[in-house]
Amino acid sequence: MVKLNRYKALDSIRANVQDKNMVKHMLATEAIMRTLAKKLGEDGNEWGLTGLLHDIDIELTKKDSNSHSKLGADIAKELGANEAMAHAILCHNKAHGIPPETKLDKALFCVDPLSGLITAAALVHPDKLKGLTAKSVLKRFKEKRFAAGVSREQIAGCQELGLELEEFVTLGLEAMRDIASQLGL
Repeated sequence: MVKLNRYKALDSIRANVQDKNMVKHMLATEAIMRTLAKKLGEDGNEWGLTGLLHDIDIELTKKDSNSHSKLGADIAKELGANEAMAHAILCHNKAHGIPPETKLDKALFCVDPLSGLITAAALVHPDKLKGLTAKSVLKRFKEKRFAAGVSREQIAGCQELGLELEEFVTLGLEAMRDIASQLGL
């Protein structure tokens, strides 16, 4: 089996995803997953690459929720991802009805919408990520109309990983600040 590496993953993303905002979302998800893995004593490379690749098929499936992530899991495996990574990618899409089981599954499931919420909050903050606080993000979390497509329920799933919501948001903010220039935030 070919071993997955970040360079190969990025090359495949560049070939499959043209939307720069989607690529930024994937980079943000990678960053949060790596930070979360470190916090939980897990493999940061495995978790980060899972986050990076989780939406690799988004344009190939034309946002068809019945196909999205099935193809992505297959592409990830072709690139060298292990079964655990492919399963997490597959079950991050609620449309398949496959519940997250492992820590990796649960992490990707709740990190995916968190990166979107933080991005949305940063875009309306005058100092972008630099001045954004967990308190500000949590205030936005409570506003159902703000970033309405972001599943608060999924984000709150962080408790299944042993993290309180504020700690989880803080971790996500710190991870995204580390790559703020890549995210344009």
